[in-house]
Amino acid sequence: MTTNSNSEKLVLVTGGAGFIAVHCILQLLNAGYRVRATLRSLAREPQVIAMLKEGGVNAGDNLTFIQADLSADDNWKEAVDGCTYVIHVASPTPKLDFKHEDEMIIPAREGVLRVLRAARDAGVKRVVLTSAIGAIIYGHAANQTTPYDETWWTETVNAPAYQKSKTLAEKAAWAFIEQEGNGMELTAVNPTAVMGPVLGADYSHSIDIIKNMLTGKMTGCPKINSCFVDVRDVADLHLRAMTNPAANGERFIATAGESIWMVDVAKILKANLGEAAAKVSTKQLPTTLLRALAMTDSKIKSIVPLLGINMNTTSAKAISLLGWSPRSREEAIVATAESLIRLDLLNK
Repeated sequence: MTTNSNSEKLVLVTGGAGFIAVHCILQLLNAGYRVRATLRSLAREPQVIAMLKEGGVNAGDNLTFIQADLSADDNWKEAVDGCTYVIHVASPTPKLDFKHEDEMIIPAREGVLRVLRAARDAGVKRVVLTSAIGAIIYGHAANQTTPYDETWWTETVNAPAYQKSKTLAEKAAWAFIEQEGNGMELTAVNPTAVMGPVLGADYSHSIDIIKNMLTGKMTGCPKINSCFVDVRDVADLHLRAMTNPAANGERFIATAGESIWMVDVAKILKANLGEAAAKVSTKQLPTTLLRALAMTDSKIKSIVPLLGINMNTTSAKAISLLGWSPRSREEAIVATAESLIRLDLLNK
């Protein structure tokens, strides 16, 4: 009798030093897979090993690294060689100082296509694409009352550049699969604001919200509504999306519960962290003030389109189709804060 164990399967994880990617690698190794991770520079390798160690895994021979950049063809053929699956997490990070939105859109779209082409040519069975909630919830009516689900797409006409880049990159991926995928399978995971335990200094930009609240840098809360999800559950959803036959050709929103306002996030920190949350402000910042400050501050300008907008989404599809069961948003938010404190990252 032959056994088809995970140890015979090799999984490529792109952008291997990123917050979601490291948690995916952790769970893949724990599940017995062999993993190859791409890095823009192999100088980051010790950092990734250290983050995995912080997560309780000594990678050993089951993890290898290869240098590859989304903006160049070099090494992608070698990166996907022998892989059964690809988890494509890598994406250009949000820029605040871009001169033209194409600086984000073109690398995101071309990067996805570069990975998909290489994966198809190597005979990869399925690619899981880390998309974003930004590809779903922007540009719709401000008075939207029903939760956004996977049937929605961001209206790119007025969407901010980063969200536009995620939308166009995901659409390009689906078009590629349909037109020239040659039977290769694709699944997309669209996380909301990703929280959860930080394993090192490389983490998602959502984490800065908690960091700025804890350090008192955020002197009040903008009227912004968001859903949250724990990175451990995002990684778990990637693994389910990778192997479950029902996930082929589907998108899955990763969120834990309904959306809440930033003031509620501050209150969760206050209620759970005691003295460590002493500098957290639960004051609501006036929207008129933020609109005025946006005239001269690019960071504030980037959040103005979100002020007062309902961002509620649902992960009912992932729960019913894949048996996904996420932690609560409170647990995700508190775990973020505790890890930032434990690793002494608040002042770095």
